[in-house]
Amino acid sequence: MVRIRVLVVDDHRIFAESLAAALAAEPDVDVSAAGSGPAALRCLDRAAAEGRRYDVLLVDADLGGTAPALHSTTRPAVPVHDGQADGLVDGISLVTGVRSAQPAVRTVVLAEKDDPRRAALALQAGASGWVAKDCSLSRLLTVIRGVLRDETHLPPALLTGVLRELTAARKHRTESERLVESLTPREREVLRCMVAGLGRKAVAERLFLSPHTVRTHMQNVLGKLGVHSTLAAVALARRAGVGPVDLAGDVVERGGQLA
Repeated sequence: MVRIRVLVVDDHRIFAESLAAALAAEPDVDVSAAGSGPAALRCLDRAAAEGRRYDVLLVDADLGGTAPALHSTTRPAVPVHDGQADGLVDGISLVTGVRSAQPAVRTVVLAEKDDPRRAALALQAGASGWVAKDCSLSRLLTVIRGVLRDETHLPPALLTGVLRELTAARKHRTESERLVESLTPREREVLRCMVAGLGRKAVAERLFLSPHTVRTHMQNVLGKLGVHSTLAAVALARRAGVGPVDLAGDVVERGGQLA
């Protein structure tokens, strides 16, 4: 019998343990529980290292706090190694990070109530389903088995609202893409540095420009994007799919050593 490995991630211990116990009664399900995002990341990392990856994550929608706004894409993906014992990883960031680091793992979000905006946000992050916490065990098992067949599961009552939210997000992204296309190649390069969190001096050093020239480019970027702050420019850039420059590749040799 092929067994399904499930990880329940919920910071309400009684709920997590009760759900895990109910799922464990199924003959084809192996289940574990994690009480926080960082704990889940450690479970995923350890399982991958041991060659026994999880198949499905059941993630609390309210894990670690409130989700970001639907059109806000400033939140980075959370690498599976980066969970700290005392850190917080919210549910949507956990979905994003797992999707990026272990794309074979399917995630299903468990929610207290139906919320089209947050359900759309979960799907954008890479979730395969949104399920009410008070749904029946048989319904949850249907969803778990369905997402492993690459199905997407949403409550029927949410479909219209979720489609409306996703359409609005797509329109927002298209407008952002059009604005970014108005930038010159050098201005786009400066924008990518801004997305990476580099200040004016760091951008100047990286691009071999004077700080004054970088300031002019940054002002031009803000003007063409129609925003008034670096934070707003970065948010718009991420909506348009503009990623940061690769800072990890900035390795220079000094005195015969890599620095």
